Amino acid sequence: MHDYLLKSSQPFMVKIVSQVCKRYIDPLRDDEFSIGLSAFNEAIFLYSPAKGSSFLSFAKLIVSRKVIDYIRYNARRQHIVSFDQTYDEETMENPAEISAVIEQYQDEQLALNRREETLEYHQKLEEYNLSLLELTEIAPKHRNTRETSVQIARMLIKDEELREYVKTKKKLPIKKMESRVPVSKKTLERNRKYILAMFIIFDENYLYLKEYIKEG
Repeated sequence: MHDYLLKSSQPFMVKIVSQVCKRYIDPLRDDEFSIGLSAFNEAIFLYSPAKGSSFLSFAKLIVSRKVIDYIRYNARRQHIVSFDQTYDEETMENPAEISAVIEQYQDEQLALNRREETLEYHQKLEEYNLSLLELTEIAPKHRNTRETSVQIARMLIKDEELREYVKTKKKLPIKKMESRVPVSKKTLERNRKYILAMFIIFDENYLYLKEYIKEG
């Protein structure tokens, strides 16, 4: 079904890509068509009818934007004036539909970025012998304790020596930390895994997870 949809939609893609490029695009020769094909494939997986736009409108926007990005990239490399940014609005007649499609695309991209970041975080946790499931069990129940743990993780990030120790040894330098944090050794030991988990988020600069920490 997926392959059939890609094949049957080739005339649609040729039309859209040709409109963007302002010339006829040959599917067998022009790189722009390959970019459009890849974008159309992405649209198939990202589309959600719940957002209120038709699939073709959504696909049209995704294909157009990807091809425009490709043209701009090549233009920058060749020091050519950037591509016309008003294409999307000019080629889609219904302003409400434009808004719905753009909103859906942005929402789907945000969700995709969050999933990718979470997956990367999961892989990084494994390097420290931690897991996402374990975090749900070891997270401090009291908000003050969570906030203190986050502050300790930030302190580790700012101290180059301690930061390098944690990244190399994959554990906390408890003895070195005792005189630098406002909690006891026992508290450090009890919350060490959670502190490590927070450290990873700051060290890798996981933007969405950092927002989650702020909300928590």
